[in-house]
Amino acid sequence: MRPVRLGMVGGGSGAFIGAIHRIAARMDGRFVLVAGALSSDPARAAASAAELGIRGYGDFAEMARAEAAREDGIEAVSIVTPNHLHAAPAAAFLRAGIHVICDKPLAATPEQAREIAEAARASGARFFLTHNYCAMPMVREARALVAEGALGEIRLVQAEYLQGWLADRAEGKQAEWRTDPARAGAGAIGDIGTHAWQLAQFVTGQTPASLSADLSSMVPGRAVDDDARIALRYASGAKGGIWVSQVAVGQENGLSLRVFGTKAALEWRLPEPERLILSPKDGPARILTRAQDRSASSRTPPGHPEGYLEGFANIYRDIESIIRGDSSLLDRVPGLEAGLSGMAFIAAAQASSARGGTWIEVGP
Repeated sequence: MRPVRLGMVGGGSGAFIGAIHRIAARMDGRFVLVAGALSSDPARAAASAAELGIRGYGDFAEMARAEAAREDGIEAVSIVTPNHLHAAPAAAFLRAGIHVICDKPLAATPEQAREIAEAARASGARFFLTHNYCAMPMVREARALVAEGALGEIRLVQAEYLQGWLADRAEGKQAEWRTDPARAGAGAIGDIGTHAWQLAQFVTGQTPASLSADLSSMVPGRAVDDDARIALRYASGAKGGIWVSQVAVGQENGLSLRVFGTKAALEWRLPEPERLILSPKDGPARILTRAQDRSASSRTPPGHPEGYLEGFANIYRDIESIIRGDSSLLDRVPGLEAGLSGMAFIAAAQASSARGGTWIEVGP
């Protein structure tokens, strides 16, 4: 079967996440990149397209019109721009009937999120959000264990995502846009907090009903949050917490999840992504590895490390199967609802913190 023809918005020469998406998309040979509007700078866009050997466009609107009209036009597009530039291209391609694969979070503002939602619901094309960590084999195994009742009734959920790279004033392109409220929309809660929120939601199958948040800007003069402590309440009676920080000195990329039930607990940490600790109430803890993976997500034999890039590639592989008509995979690939949930989390956390930690219901 021929590969899906893929386009890209953003991700020009030197861009970090664009290169990650390109590697992931081609890892299984199921996508071929053929076109792109790779930069808002026309000269850089043209040079980047030439470097990749693809059709180049000066802007996404021109690309959406032209590619939709071509017999050999793109069938899907990856959007790998800063948060505030997700909505307009996503809506344009969805209206053109082209599937959209968007980097997280969904958008920078609720208004932009609504624009994407309206376009997605009116389109025959699908919208996907690349929360890559939920595609890692042992995260999917954790989800399966919870779903089959291995933990019993869920009581406690604790997610953390700790980094230290923004412990000082922002320098460089990545730091500058991520700490600019006009481009990012939110700080740590949007950049990494949405990952922690989605990971806990994905594994437990539950969405918190309300939260109480304390957001801080530890670095003087910073206009977005860089540390957040958030308490969670679930409709089931379970309690939870999320701590995300980008000023935790010494932490590189410390994403982790612990879930405690009436029968057992589980723990997963990104620095050791191939290990899942299952601790029954009575008896010794078990360390599960990819030898026990039942999700068919593993790409290499157990003991041969895989991780970040492979998680993205798993997302792309599943997206290709869904585009081809396999709807059985829809429940494990984040889409519009996951994006809207992340935006609701950001809005509730900001509102709660602004009111001194008042408990706020998390909207749809």
